[in-house]
Amino acid sequence: MASDCWSLPETLCRFPAMEAKTLRLMRKSIDDGFRDIVRSWADTIDAATVPLQMFLNTLEHAFTGTPWVLVLVVLLAAVWGTARNWKIVLGTAVALCLIGWVGLWQDTMVTLAMVSFCTLVAVVIGLPIGIAAARSDRLQRLVSPVLDVMQTLPSFVYLIPVVVIFGIGKVPGMIAVVIYAVPPMIRLTTLGIRLVDREVTEAAEAFGSSARQKLWNVQLPLALPTIMTGVNQTIMMSLSMVVVASMVGVGGLGKNVLQAINNQFFTVGFLNGFALVAIAIVFDRSSQAFGLRLQKHREAGHD
Repeated sequence: MASDCWSLPETLCRFPAMEAKTLRLMRKSIDDGFRDIVRSWADTIDAATVPLQMFLNTLEHAFTGTPWVLVLVVLLAAVWGTARNWKIVLGTAVALCLIGWVGLWQDTMVTLAMVSFCTLVAVVIGLPIGIAAARSDRLQRLVSPVLDVMQTLPSFVYLIPVVVIFGIGKVPGMIAVVIYAVPPMIRLTTLGIRLVDREVTEAAEAFGSSARQKLWNVQLPLALPTIMTGVNQTIMMSLSMVVVASMVGVGGLGKNVLQAINNQFFTVGFLNGFALVAIAIVFDRSSQAFGLRLQKHREAGHD
């Protein structure tokens, strides 16, 4: 039967697709089965998330319950300890003071607690996987397509299985952020170790270094700049995902940005966006300076 599609037959104009009834039954079966599995493991899942919830609450209380002057001093000291650059410290102080001046101190501290914890978890997970993938071609071939999928999926998609399994709250948001932020840590750790000059590793083997000694004394130090870039990217992706994770109960600046979008509050959205950008710049400059200092220290040690 002809149609308006260049007067071609219907079969050539409409792509052959599964029947709507069959598709609905398939989706319903998968969704129901997934929910049944989650319900059967509900007690175990709840028990596993309790330590994470307690740690998150403790960290958040430490950021928000401590006098702002003390928190500011500790944060500036941490920036100085990593960057050793007074310009970065001064810029951090100005940014934090401006954030507090516009009434976003508490929300910023909540976001800092979340990002700090998520970054730590992502590094703890990503570093050993990246090392293992660098030492095994087979594992790298298995991990690479998984990372490709993780890095190309829209950020909102991560929330669907997380909410179904863990429900609404801080822990589900944290899990979504970690899943979204861990791929660059794995990729850049693998890349950094694999880019280490083969002659250097062969020289270490010639001097009788074991595989463990070669890893810790040669490969990781030489790969440190690339690994620190992975840490930097993990921090940036954690900050970007915090806004999306606010949809499942994560507070802080992300929640304010989401409310500003829903209610079309331009000023609120701009101020909270400015606070997120300021935090991102502080993390970025500090981590880059820290990586550069470690690299210079290593080069000085070899001279």
